[in-house]
Amino acid sequence: MLKFLTTASLALAMSAGALTGAVTSAQAQDVQLRIGPDGIRPVIPDRDRDRDGDRYDRRGGCSEREARRAARESGLRDAEVTRVTRRSITVEGMTRRGPDRITFANERGCPEI
Repeated sequence: MLKFLTTASLALAMSAGALTGAVTSAQAQDVQLRIGPDGIRPVIPDRDRDRDGDRYDRRGGCSEREARRAARESGLRDAEVTRVTRRSITVEGMTRRGPDRITFANERGCPEI
């Protein structure tokens, strides 16, 4: 009986040490392990969301220069950026019909809204 308890405690200590090593390496890679009804599962944090849960990307968003270039490609002359928000960039300029405005999403590639 003493041998069984010794073996069981050694196995428990080894598994706890292995789990600690896995959690430490996961933290180094910025991966979280969550324990729930589904068991243990890795969760990768979403870096392109702010505290409110809104999606944005600081490094890969649409710059004012890219928005002006996209507006010129869409037929807007004398393009000028008039408004920049976290979600959109508004560019105003002239077309053949007169003044016009184009709004682009503040995301990589400047898609038109």
